[in-house]
Amino acid sequence: MLKKGKNDFEKLFKAILTLENVEECAAFFDDVCTIQELEALAQRLDVACELRNGKSYIDINKSTGASTATICRVSKALNYGDGGYKTAIERLEKNDF
Repeated sequence: MLKKGKNDFEKLFKAILTLENVEECAAFFDDVCTIQELEALAQRLDVACELRNGKSYIDINKSTGASTATICRVSKALNYGDGGYKTAIERLEKNDF
């Protein structure tokens, strides 16, 4: 879990869980985030997917444009984090998104 107190982020997480489809998520995140923030989040998820598929840092850098620092951070989260990437990726794969 995030380092700050539980309640610091709970309202945001609960708000996201109320969204019912991709269109509602897109509208919410368009309002909440800048395009650069959304691009960074999407890029990190792409990096996580490619790491789970066994791609090298060099190949991931070429396909996503992510820096080696970003790739390393995502790799660390995949290997030692709370399992958020793993859960999301497995559910995306399971639901054919």
